[in-house]
Amino acid sequence: MKTLRLALMGFGNVGQAFGKMLLEKTGEIQEQYGTDVKITALATATRGNLYNPGGIDIARAVEDASERGRFSGSDITELSGMELLESAEYDCLMELSPLDIFSGQPATDHIKTAIGRGKHAITANKGPVAWCFSELRDMAEQKNVGFYYETVVMDGTPVFNLVEHTLKMTKVNEIKGILNSTTNFILEEMEKGFDMDDIMARGRQMGFIEADPAMDIEGYDAAGKVTALLNVLMDAGITPDQVRRKGIEDITIEDIRAAASRGNVIKLLCRGSIDENGSVIAEVGPEEIPRTDMLASVNSTTSIVSITTDLMKTVSVVEHEPEIEQTAYGVFGDMLRVIER
Repeated sequence: MKTLRLALMGFGNVGQAFGKMLLEKTGEIQEQYGTDVKITALATATRGNLYNPGGIDIARAVEDASERGRFSGSDITELSGMELLESAEYDCLMELSPLDIFSGQPATDHIKTAIGRGKHAITANKGPVAWCFSELRDMAEQKNVGFYYETVVMDGTPVFNLVEHTLKMTKVNEIKGILNSTTNFILEEMEKGFDMDDIMARGRQMGFIEADPAMDIEGYDAAGKVTALLNVLMDAGITPDQVRRKGIEDITIEDIRAAASRGNVIKLLCRGSIDENGSVIAEVGPEEIPRTDMLASVNSTTSIVSITTDLMKTVSVVEHEPEIEQTAYGVFGDMLRVIER
C-alpha cells in the first residue's frame, strides 16, 4: 500500500474538521486508492508543533486543539513551521494558516518552500493564489508536482475543477458573483429591520463573523476571492490591490429601504471582465439589483459565481449556506487529486 504523508500549516477550525474527515474516511481511502494517508508534521501559531515521520495521532491532535488549546504527547517538536517544511519527511503540504490579504504571506513562502523541495501543495488560503498564482503554478509545473486550491473560493464547491475538467477549450470572458457570505448575511438582516449590533452578535455566535469584521465589510475578502478567480480562470496576473474595491460600510437602512421601494435589493457583487484593451479588470462593490435577478435570491450565507465563456455561455454555481465541513471537504478533495496523480 502506498503512503501519502501530509504536512499541515495551521490547525484551526478547517484543519480540525479535515482531521476528523480523514479519520472517518481512512478505510475508504485505503480500499479505493490503495493509499494510507498520514499527517507527519503539524505546525500552528498558538497550539505548538508536532512531528512524527511515522504519523502523528490525529485523534489526539484534534482533541488537544479543541479541548485544551495546546498539543501534548511525545510528538511535540521545537522545530518551527518553516523548519519543518525545510527538513521534515512529507509528500504534500496542506497550507491552512490564517490569511493576510495584504501580502499573501507567510503562506506563499510556505508553498514555495514545499514546491521547491518537490512536494505537492494544497492551499485553503487565498492569499498565495491572489498574490503569486502564476509563479507558484509555474514552479509546480517545473517540479512536476500538484498545486491545488479549490477551497480558496466558495469552500469545497467545485468552481476551478468545473472549468478545468468540464469546460475544456472554452475561454472565460467574464465572472460575476456574490462571494462574501458575511456581507450577504448583514445586508439581508438589515433589510429585515435588525440593528447592526444584533446582526454582528448573531453572526459571531454562528461562527462566520470575525471579532474584527473589517476585512469582510470593507470588501477586502471579496477582492481577494475575485482576484484568485481571475488569476486562475482568466490568467489575469493581477493582485488584490488592483481591484476597484468598495465595501458595504456606508450602506444604511435608508439605502436598503429606498432600493426596496424600487423593487430592488442591495448586494455586494464581484465582477471581472475584459476591457477594450484586452486587459482583465476587477471590481467589488455594492450594487442595486432587481428582485427578479437570480443574484437577488442568494440569501443568508449562500454564495454564487456566474462564469461566462465563449462556447458554453454562462454557467452559475451556487453554494448553499456552507458549514466548516464544506471548507474541509475542499482540501480533502484536493488531497484525493494528489493521490490520483
